[in-house]
Amino acid sequence: MAYQPFDLTGKVALITGGNGGIGLGFGEAIAAAGGDVCIWGRKSGKNDEALEKIRAAGPSGTHSALVCDVADEADVDKCFAETLEKHGRVDGCFANAGVSARGNAFTDMTIKEWRHVMSVNMEGCFFTFRAATRHMVERSKNGDPFGRLVGTASLAALSGPARNEHYAASKGGLVSMMNALAVEFARHGVTANSILPGWIETEMTEAAFADPRFSGNVMPRMPMRRWGKPEDFGGIAVYIMSEASSFHTAESFLIDGGYWVF
Repeated sequence: MAYQPFDLTGKVALITGGNGGIGLGFGEAIAAAGGDVCIWGRKSGKNDEALEKIRAAGPSGTHSALVCDVADEADVDKCFAETLEKHGRVDGCFANAGVSARGNAFTDMTIKEWRHVMSVNMEGCFFTFRAATRHMVERSKNGDPFGRLVGTASLAALSGPARNEHYAASKGGLVSMMNALAVEFARHGVTANSILPGWIETEMTEAAFADPRFSGNVMPRMPMRRWGKPEDFGGIAVYIMSEASSFHTAESFLIDGGYWVF
């Protein structure tokens, strides 16, 4: 018999950027554990493809997908209301949508580039978590104290990614936001944790991994001798969504194959 606290039957997870990469890895695992999943993404076709995979992983659940731009405050509020209409509740909110814009030297970085990254990686998380906490606090006051807030940060929150200061700042800020949310909403049965991926094979990292110079420099420093994959994040998603993690909050889960310590 499976460990019962990991049974997510009746739980609903909202995952922004859930139509690919790590977000899809979250969604497939949660669905396989019995949970219902709603993914948000900006591309309807990609959403549909991801939804098919989630339904295959958890055929007994009720899953959905919505087109949403998390950098748009009104769009986030509208889509959260639609998510509640479809599912009735949101137990776990994974703010996973993000962008990167590595390239220009910091001395040449424009305010437009800086604000583009911040609008998605910081403001998008703010809009999403604000909607989620309003819902979770209301449920708590009605006798249903439970909630999971998860922010997908990055190893860049700890390291020094040159020419990517805007991305690093956004991810470091997200970790701090999660710690503050953990303190403010603990009384409502809500936990808040960060996930810090290392070098993971996703669309965002395709260009880097295709560069022989990059791979030749980085792979020798990877103790696991492989890049991470979206499915490497399924277990942590199920754990956080489950009752087993009810006393585990304000954590930064570093999932990088040992790269940081080596």
